[in-house]
Amino acid sequence: MSLTQKELVEELRIQWTRLWQERLDDKLRAEGVATNDYYSLFVDKGTIIHATRDFKALSFREILEKYQVVNADRYIPPNPEVGGWTKFIRTSIVNQQPRKKKRAELYLSEKKEKQQPKKGGRGWLHV
Repeated sequence: MSLTQKELVEELRIQWTRLWQERLDDKLRAEGVATNDYYSLFVDKGTIIHATRDFKALSFREILEKYQVVNADRYIPPNPEVGGWTKFIRTSIVNQQPRKKKRAELYLSEKKEKQQPKKGGRGWLHV
């Protein structure tokens, strides 16, 4: 290979984004279909790349492993559920700040107790 690993990964990433941007969404079958051949991603024209049921989705990590890229995980951001900046902010920073009371909440008067409804809630009887 004449390209270094970083250049190879960047080229594959560009192809990967192009694949997902140019896909054809079949609303009737609820699947996404590749519109072109992407030989570097091992995807042919007409290949189903996204479906809702019983489908193994394409993985950028698997493509990098086929190219034998060393330490492929460093080129792929982690899942938000597993970790990363977003989860760190949600769990560590946002929960530490005390909730500030809104100005309107400070001036609310105490709620009065409701009176018992007349006639057991049936209203007035008109004869």
